[in-house]
Amino acid sequence: MNDQIQEELDFLLDSTEEHMQKSIKHLEVELSHVRASRANVSMVDMIRVDYYGVLSPLQQISNVSTPDARTIAIQPWEKKMLGEIEKAILAANIGLTPVNNGELIRLILPPLTEERRKDLVKQIKHMGENTKVTIRTARKDANLELKKLLKNGLPEDIEKDKEAEIQRMTDKYSAEIDKHINIKEQEIMTV
Repeated sequence: MNDQIQEELDFLLDSTEEHMQKSIKHLEVELSHVRASRANVSMVDMIRVDYYGVLSPLQQISNVSTPDARTIAIQPWEKKMLGEIEKAILAANIGLTPVNNGELIRLILPPLTEERRKDLVKQIKHMGENTKVTIRTARKDANLELKKLLKNGLPEDIEKDKEAEIQRMTDKYSAEIDKHINIKEQEIMTV
């Protein structure tokens, strides 16, 4: 086997694993935005506020904290931004109504109903399945590249070994997805 094929093989395995890792990271971010029973500052991560004509992340113009398990407190560094922050929260449609007391904004999370918990579990399982599809697509793409390398002089036994290695990678990341989903499901279903 020549050096060029070896380099292509190494690159293929590295890029496949990197793609799978990115899929897991994306799932982790998505799951952090799903509301479980506790307030979490990551629930407002994606909110952008019009700060003097520039859309800025909420965390860059205010202090965001969770004073208790069911409240997110947002204290802007400039009081005149309260109205803009309130508008941005409503526009983000996160299912929470801001309460503005002139000093800070509170987002109070209502307790989750049993039906809502079940809907959230369905939602996260769907996210997990979509991530698994991404992982399997990466495996399929890698195996197709292996077939091309086989035509270009890669020995068949090495191709079979690498195919098995890619399958082990796929199994490892699929198990990691299941682990993340199970943890989040426990979090959501805990009253």
